[in-house]
Amino acid sequence: MSKIPSLNYGKVIKALQRDGWVVVRQRGSHIRLQKHINDEILKLTVPAHKPIKRSTLSHILKQARVSIDEFRENL
Repeated sequence: MSKIPSLNYGKVIKALQRDGWVVVRQRGSHIRLQKHINDEILKLTVPAHKPIKRSTLSHILKQARVSIDEFRENL
């Protein structure tokens, strides 16, 4: 397993969009994304921080059901 990178929110959002996530809205420093999988709608919130903490990014990737390696491929 690769180490989680420390990235700015813009790169994280773009990598998630390449994985099929869509930005739904932004309120303050929180960006809301959604993805439709079969009968489910997955939702997650990405903070607009520079950089996003590694632990926060780890939780975002778990919610997105994306492995670190898959995420790195989309960077």
